[in-house]
Amino acid sequence: MTPDATKKAGTALRRIEGQVRGVSKMIEEDRYCIDIVTQIEAVRAALAKVEADLLRQHLQHCVHKAMTSKDSGAQERVIEELVSVFRR
Repeated sequence: MTPDATKKAGTALRRIEGQVRGVSKMIEEDRYCIDIVTQIEAVRAALAKVEADLLRQHLQHCVHKAMTSKDSGAQERVIEELVSVFRR
């Protein structure tokens, strides 16, 4: 990953960490259920964005490198990795 992408992911994950602590506090305070669910949805969306950014980095660097190489084993490995990710 590029240093910028690493920094961006770290910042986002720390923000998500704070959101999760906030959700926990909301539960402890017996807050309105729909408000809690709304915050959980926000956490999921933030995690999905980090996931998409990491996948983009992987495609731009690792997958691109393998696919432009002459190493058919490396090419097959990255293809199988991606198939596995998209099966989930």
